[in-house]
Amino acid sequence: MAQLVLWDIDHTLIDTRGVGRELSAAAFKRTTGLTMREQAKIDGITEPVIFRETAKLHGLTTDRAAFERFAEALAEEHLKHAAELRERGHALPGAAAALYALDAEGIRQTVVSGNVRPVAEIKLQVFGLDRPILWGLGAYGEDADGRAELVRLCLRRAETSSAEAVLIGDTPADVEGARMNGVPVIAVATGRSDETTLRAAGAETVLPDLRDKETLAKLVRGAGRS
Repeated sequence: MAQLVLWDIDHTLIDTRGVGRELSAAAFKRTTGLTMREQAKIDGITEPVIFRETAKLHGLTTDRAAFERFAEALAEEHLKHAAELRERGHALPGAAAALYALDAEGIRQTVVSGNVRPVAEIKLQVFGLDRPILWGLGAYGEDADGRAELVRLCLRRAETSSAEAVLIGDTPADVEGARMNGVPVIAVATGRSDETTLRAAGAETVLPDLRDKETLAKLVRGAGRS
């Protein structure tokens, strides 16, 4: 039985419906002085990589200090616009029920996300999804560039083996990051990747969404069994 669930956030638990990109653009302008004309690929990608690659699209070379300024500005923008995020975005169907059902079973839950931690916290708080999350066990965009590194760090922080964890996410990057660490995956086709794409990436199980909390709980309980 899995003792720890590692949740992705965007398009797994919530959808910001464009607000996230607008706030990234505001933080980008605050950091670089430039209007963000285009943004690098974001699906499954961590925030430092998105910032670095977006800066390149605008002819800029950035360093860690620039990313840290961007991350601080991004957190401030999310905090300032939390009400707008709540109004325009939404928790995905079944997300709250799934989180609280697993919590009721005593299963630890945390986040492995490309978001920086303050933004991850705000995103789940505004939709009432934060209470079951053990934030100190998670891994976030500021911790590493790659998903596999984040999963590895999370397992270390939680003092949990890969056989006792399961990752739930919506992108091939989530799947690959988990599999590189031997962590079972429950993929959800709630983002831009369909079931075929997620299975091709190596997901053992793919669900259409999180609506069926009983099936999800059963899959989590059975994760890691051979």
